[in-house]
Amino acid sequence: MIVDLFAGPRGWSEGLRLLGLADVGLEWDTAACKTAHAAGHLTVQTDVAAYPTVPFAGRITGLIASPPCQAWSRAGNRLGLADQPIVHQAVHDLAHGRDTRAALLPQCKDPRSLLAAEPMRWLYDLRPEWVCLEEVPDVLPLFQQIAAVLREWGYSVWTGVVNAADYGVPQTRRRAILIASRVRAVTAPTPTHSEHGASGLFGDDLPRWITMAEALGWGYTDRPAPTVTGGGTATGGPEPFGNSSRQAMRKAMSDRKHWAWRKPAPTISGTVGHVGGKQAGGHLNLSPEEGARLQTFRPGYPFHGNKGQVSLQIGNAVPPLLAARVVSVATGIPVRQAEEVAA
Repeated sequence: MIVDLFAGPRGWSEGLRLLGLADVGLEWDTAACKTAHAAGHLTVQTDVAAYPTVPFAGRITGLIASPPCQAWSRAGNRLGLADQPIVHQAVHDLAHGRDTRAALLPQCKDPRSLLAAEPMRWLYDLRPEWVCLEEVPDVLPLFQQIAAVLREWGYSVWTGVVNAADYGVPQTRRRAILIASRVRAVTAPTPTHSEHGASGLFGDDLPRWITMAEALGWGYTDRPAPTVTGGGTATGGPEPFGNSSRQAMRKAMSDRKHWAWRKPAPTISGTVGHVGGKQAGGHLNLSPEEGARLQTFRPGYPFHGNKGQVSLQIGNAVPPLLAARVVSVATGIPVRQAEEVAA
């Protein structure tokens, strides 16, 4: 059994699907749980920090966790940075079988900070065969602390910060990653793409990063543009945006050297809709469907909730394609091609 803590709309689960695996997710948010159920993923709606580990004792092979990042993220208030010493203390205590979080909580500037220590409770109790953790880059020191504990317990561990664009995600999303296994040596995930295209580790050529334009079918890429149809745009594709977004794109395209749409998207956040900036010639308002595509969710993924809830689910999720590459290292299972999964 594979358990996914703070499972959200199931970005990790969609990545597992590319490996022929499935998991059980624990998540408290109602809208995210409805999304997960609609997508066919087994979900327990619960407060992860209060859920007992006993039901999983002796049954768990893999543990996955992406604790809520709002306390640490650049898109949030980042009070988690001030709380880091407290969280490190909580991890140390949990690694020695002592849960002191209730006593530490009043010292926290953001009560969500201690959720980053939650995986250690599960690791101490269950000792899974393999582990994959993901968070914003500022959490890397915490992952390094967890890695040191896991090595003492006999795990092979890798920690570091990766760029999702190096793994086929059309987005320059940087994330701290921990990969650990008791049964195999683990290393950094092998990149499948590079910024300008390059020779791979074994002499094979790596394709360049997938651009935002390519992922969304805007045209203006190195690939042939689709046929322009009625209502089409200057990008050579169907009209995906409202008038204000078209104006922003026209302004951006008038100065090619600043046209960022030839690059992967920046990090998709919980606001989803606003992507871009001054160098790109203005902000574009993406639809939830387009944000999900940039996160590599499969087409038509059944997100539930109002627009704000859906945006949060998309922006906070692990890109499934990145998740697949990370879990592939932990399990030794190669990533299946999309056509195999669809078959």
